Amino acid sequence: MEHELVIVLDFGGQYNQLIARRVRECNVYCEIMSYRVGMEAVLAKHPKGIIFTGGPNSAYVDGAPSIDPAIFSSGIPILGICYGSQLMMHLLGGKVCHAPEREYGKTQVHVDTQTAMFREVHPSTVCWMSHNDYIAQAAPGFTITAHTDNCPVAAVENVEKSLYAVQFHPEVLHTAEGTQMLHNFVYGVCRCAGDWKMDSFVDTTIAALRTQIGDGKVLCALSGGVDSSVLAALLAKAVGKQLTCVFVDHGLLRKNEMEEVCGVFGPENGSFDINFICVNARQRYYDKLAGVSEPERKRKIIGEEFIRVFEEEAKKIGKVDFLAQGTIYPDVVESGLGGESTVIKSHHNVGGLPDYVDFKEIVEPLRNLFKDEVRQVGRELGLPEYIVSRQPFPGPGLAIRIIGDVTEEKVKIVQDADAIWREEIARAGLAPSQYYAALTNLRSVGVMGDERTYDYAIALRAVTTIDFMTAEATQIPWEVLGNATSRIVNEVKHVNRVLYDCTGKPPATIEFE
Repeated sequence: MEHELVIVLDFGGQYNQLIARRVRECNVYCEIMSYRVGMEAVLAKHPKGIIFTGGPNSAYVDGAPSIDPAIFSSGIPILGICYGSQLMMHLLGGKVCHAPEREYGKTQVHVDTQTAMFREVHPSTVCWMSHNDYIAQAAPGFTITAHTDNCPVAAVENVEKSLYAVQFHPEVLHTAEGTQMLHNFVYGVCRCAGDWKMDSFVDTTIAALRTQIGDGKVLCALSGGVDSSVLAALLAKAVGKQLTCVFVDHGLLRKNEMEEVCGVFGPENGSFDINFICVNARQRYYDKLAGVSEPERKRKIIGEEFIRVFEEEAKKIGKVDFLAQGTIYPDVVESGLGGESTVIKSHHNVGGLPDYVDFKEIVEPLRNLFKDEVRQVGRELGLPEYIVSRQPFPGPGLAIRIIGDVTEEKVKIVQDADAIWREEIARAGLAPSQYYAALTNLRSVGVMGDERTYDYAIALRAVTTIDFMTAEATQIPWEVLGNATSRIVNEVKHVNRVLYDCTGKPPATIEFE
């Protein structure tokens, strides 16, 4: 099904995915493209609007990322953000130069509420600034529509040519009314109707899968995470018994996770009429991981062993026609197949087909969705909330939340501590972006019941983030930390100390290993 489209043209900005997500939250489909593809490739998609991202460069420097200025005469509405606004002004005859005073962080911006971008926005509103350069003079034909104490041109517009530019970042949550501004652009300027909704996505995707798969057999590796669970549910609705899901319990899952996944997809539930295979490979993994403490070695062992287990189960099934993968849009972008940002990591779902399963085609129905959209699809499909809202969880599981070597006893410790931490966060009504308990390799002296102990220290982690590229440690109320600590040291064997990780990203990472 064709949707009206807004294109985010990426000039190397760190918030490219966030802009696209915010536009989609307005029920308008949005894709990211690199500026390197050129004007003709962008216009060939017939977008209803184009948004230029920010970027680390100076628009007036030779070799800076740019675009054919003819794009401004295309008649397609364009919104420039930060670097994108400076590039627009520079190419159209304005003056961009180094700012006498850098603006960074929350800034009071004074806007003209009679203009298209700022309708229903307060005359003075908090926006997120992050720039060393600024627009000293607007290009001919443009009217200044916003300013700050230090930035005389915080926003401009050329209504006749449908060109708009803002120096700040409307896509980040720090900009108090940024969502309204983007809504104004896609609806008031681009005249979008808003046809991107998850209920219609489910219906059209199920119909498309039935056409694509026909009477073929589909194999899906079900990890129990959000993406693979939604993928399995979507395929189950589309082709039923033609789908076989293989769930490998490697013994490194969160507490009760195996039971929860089997409860949803297993035959005893009856919610999904599929072929479901649960492989208990716990001891196999523990044996392989025995004595291994180096993080990357742990990851490789787990990944390689999963391939072996999955391959064995696939051979029992025989030839399948389709292999289903839970690739989502950030996987595509971060693997360098969309946008301009540096490749962050290679994803196992993107860029290559596994050679250990005999199949003819790959199926990736979630490939164009962001994580929050995947969760909404799961709700539309009737998946329980504890699956849909499940915390991000690394592929190697608890192995990288256990510092040092992995044993069955250590897994039990971190499972129990993590379950308590999640319960206390939920009880307090808090909503960090990601939170979990990790088992350190620190052992220390303690006193419990008048007896000396020499046991492990658990580290609690909770972060707040917009894009997971940077994060801040969440400021958890002391009462919540106290309750969690008390329960962990009293209820979890072999733990006598609880620590809270106050480090942001950078310098730390969100996971411990």
